[in-house]
Amino acid sequence: MYRLFFKRFADIFVSTVGIIICFLPMLIIAIVIKCDSKGGALFIQQRVGRNGKPFNCYKFRSMSISAPHEMATKDFRNDSYITRVGHFLRKTSLDELPQLFNIFKGDMSLIGPRPVILSETELTEYRSQTGALSVRPGLTGLAQISGRDNLIDMKKKADIDGLYVQEMSFWNDFKIFFKTVAKVLKQDDIEENQGAEVIDEQTVMITGSAAPQIAATSTETQSSKALLLTDATVSEVKEERVS
Repeated sequence: MYRLFFKRFADIFVSTVGIIICFLPMLIIAIVIKCDSKGGALFIQQRVGRNGKPFNCYKFRSMSISAPHEMATKDFRNDSYITRVGHFLRKTSLDELPQLFNIFKGDMSLIGPRPVILSETELTEYRSQTGALSVRPGLTGLAQISGRDNLIDMKKKADIDGLYVQEMSFWNDFKIFFKTVAKVLKQDDIEENQGAEVIDEQTVMITGSAAPQIAATSTETQSSKALLLTDATVSEVKEERVS
C-alpha cells in the first residue's frame, strides 16, 4: 500500500510544502548565480528515470557554462569548472533544491536511487538487474547516507539501490530522510569533484533480510556482513551464508 499510494502522496505533500517554504531562498540563489557567472541559474540535464525512461532533471548551476554537459560529476579530474557560488551550493546540497519540482511532477521521489545521466549505461544495466529502475529516482537514498560522494564499484552500488527497493517502507524512508539531513548539516562524506557513493566491505543496509541476495551477486565473497541502519548507530549483524 505504501509503495503504490502513500509514497506518492507523501512526495506531493512534502514537495509542495518544500517549494512554498524554499521559494524565496531559491529565488535569491538564482539571482546570486546569475550575478556570479555567465549563464542561466538552472542546469537541466537528462537523467535515467523510472523504468529507464529519460527525464529532465533540474539543479542550480554550480559550474561554468564551459563545463562538459553530458559528463558525470565523478569524472571531472579537478574542480576548475566549479564556480565560486557553486562550491557553497555543493557543500550545502542547495544545488539540489530545484528537484523539488521534479518530485512534484512525478519524475522523482523524495527517497530512491539517485538519478544518473544517460551515458552511465553500466550502472543503469546493473540497476535493471536489481530492480532499482522499477521505482522513481530519489532526491536522496540509501547509498547517499552510506557515503555520499565517494567512488564505488557500479555493481555494488546497484546492489544497494536494489536492496532499498526490496526493503522499501515508510519507516525506512523516514530514517533515510533524517539521516540525509544530518549528513548535510555535518557535511559528511562530501567531496565536490566526485559524484558517486562509497560503501565499505561491511555494507550498510536497512535490514539483514536481503543480505543473501547481495552476497549471491558478489564475485568477491560468498557471504555478506550487514550493518543495521538505526537512528543512533549502525549495529553489526551476523554473517549470513548463501545457500
